Amino acid sequence: MKNDINTPLLDQIDSAADLRKLPETQLEQLVEELRLFLLHSVSKSGGHFAASLGVTELTVALHYLYNTPEDRLVWDVGHQAYIHKILTGRKDQLHSIRKWEGLTPFPKRGESEYDAFGVGHSSTSISAALGMSIAAARTGSDRKSVAIIGDGSITAGMAFEALNHAGALHSDLLVILNDNNMAISPNVGALSNRFAQLLSGKLYTSVRSGSKKVLSNMPSALEIAKRAEEHVKGMISPGTLFEEFGFNYIGPVDGHDLHALIATLRNIQELKGPQFLHIITKKGKGYAPAEDDPVKYHGVTPFDPHKGIIPSVKPASGPTYSKVFGDWACDMAKQDHRFAAITPAMREGSGLVQFEKEHPDKYFDVAIAEQHSVTVAAGMACDGLKPVVAIYSTFLQRAYDQLIHDVVVQKLPVLFAIDRAGCVGADGPTHNGSYDLSFMRCLPDMVIMAPADENECRQMLYTGYQLDQPAAVRYPRGAGPGIEVEKEMKALAIGKAEVRRQGKGLAILAFGSMVEPCERIGAELDATIVNMRFVKPIDEMLIVDMCRDHELIITVEENVIAGGAGAAVNEVIVANGIKQKVANYGLPDRLLQHGSREDMLRDAGLDYEGILNFITEQNDGSAKQKKVSSA
Repeated sequence: MKNDINTPLLDQIDSAADLRKLPETQLEQLVEELRLFLLHSVSKSGGHFAASLGVTELTVALHYLYNTPEDRLVWDVGHQAYIHKILTGRKDQLHSIRKWEGLTPFPKRGESEYDAFGVGHSSTSISAALGMSIAAARTGSDRKSVAIIGDGSITAGMAFEALNHAGALHSDLLVILNDNNMAISPNVGALSNRFAQLLSGKLYTSVRSGSKKVLSNMPSALEIAKRAEEHVKGMISPGTLFEEFGFNYIGPVDGHDLHALIATLRNIQELKGPQFLHIITKKGKGYAPAEDDPVKYHGVTPFDPHKGIIPSVKPASGPTYSKVFGDWACDMAKQDHRFAAITPAMREGSGLVQFEKEHPDKYFDVAIAEQHSVTVAAGMACDGLKPVVAIYSTFLQRAYDQLIHDVVVQKLPVLFAIDRAGCVGADGPTHNGSYDLSFMRCLPDMVIMAPADENECRQMLYTGYQLDQPAAVRYPRGAGPGIEVEKEMKALAIGKAEVRRQGKGLAILAFGSMVEPCERIGAELDATIVNMRFVKPIDEMLIVDMCRDHELIITVEENVIAGGAGAAVNEVIVANGIKQKVANYGLPDRLLQHGSREDMLRDAGLDYEGILNFITEQNDGSAKQKKVSSA
């Protein structure tokens, strides 16, 4: 990669239409300029980096050949869409990506007409592009639809469901598999590129189609021809599986050979029916440190592009909740041979790196397959193992049916360690864990806990693990208030809250991450502060006692108010026929946009100032109402 940031071609491009004005001979230079621009921008702002470097040639080729935005490009997940954003009029805003009120981290329909589909969770691209292809056919449009999916995302069942449907419909759809980690990589080169061009060319497709028509009257001969074709393709490419779905498989193609890509895509544009293009890329291509360690450079904070990412020496602080979970899992696995840790491709994020090293036989990464992660845990629990599913709140949403049908209905002892609950940060509304208390609280026999601090998280994990029924511990991203974690593990009394401060008149019932700011507020307002600990079963006796001794009850949670923990408190009050002034406070009834976790909490009114203002307003209103009643 060049050392200067002279980008004359890139300066000429404000849209994909501008890109299409360039002669093909200049595209290689543009690719270099794009990589250099991306390096200098993301190294200052942070963001997803290595994946976008890997698809630079592909992105240029697609926008060069397809009439975007009329033709639809659907990017799976969107980690690789930064080059797409640069080429579609957002170059000058790229420095703001993932920041408050800046560019969204993923494609978003409301941000640009070039963003055909909003994404964030994996494996949706083929389904969405197929839907667009069907709509084009129904409306008589010749609009093209292309899905770009990575080798990780295609492991999910939803991707295969879409492939199966698309092949049966014979829709005009192109699926591009961006493969940067499969063993087929050694086959990339001049021969495989030439083979891909032949497979996508008119001569091959016309002979293939015509011969099958002739042989259709001779069933045995047709079957022999089909098998011969599959055998020849299978010797050179891994396409037989996708052919079985009804796709015409083409590849593998070197995803960094721009001219081979363009030649192959030109051929594909002339073909009818579902097409499957397999390209091989290198994640982090063009920046040596990212090529050597694509995991480290997948999502980055600001760094010096000349030195690369240098581990920073930070002042000693408390462990993150993910680290607390990982340490607990290591300790628990040493005590119990039945222990099994399951993650849907979230080893690093969930804190299981060390666990995999210490207990490889008890570690199961099921890839991006959240539904499978829950049901395989249920199967383990049926036959004597003690499974723990480490999963982000936003990803558990994808396995809700399995949670109900395969775990709760059978009352199986599966423990869910739910990370990233509440406001997550720069990935925005697709990744916030805003709903888990609401969608779990309605499930019978489900024990739900929310720790106030790091030590309580460890003890709750131990508590849930001991139960003979489904249980969940949900905790936020990042570190807690800094409470020392005790090595000894003790089970908590199920359904019992903890009064942390006794005050007068006002009782604040706080859940999980909201306990710490509420404790500070309680000292300021002389209020009673309760660490509720359990969302289900909730401490009914304590709630009744709080109503008897306090004029106002306020609940605070980092979850949506509808159906959340505060709603559980309301239900207890109503069920006991108590007349009590109560107010619920939590995440607002709107989508919280991307930014830092602190930005999001402030916007939601769940930082210290926001909670204090709400409680003060409610308390003052209660006092005024009391005076009026007395008069």
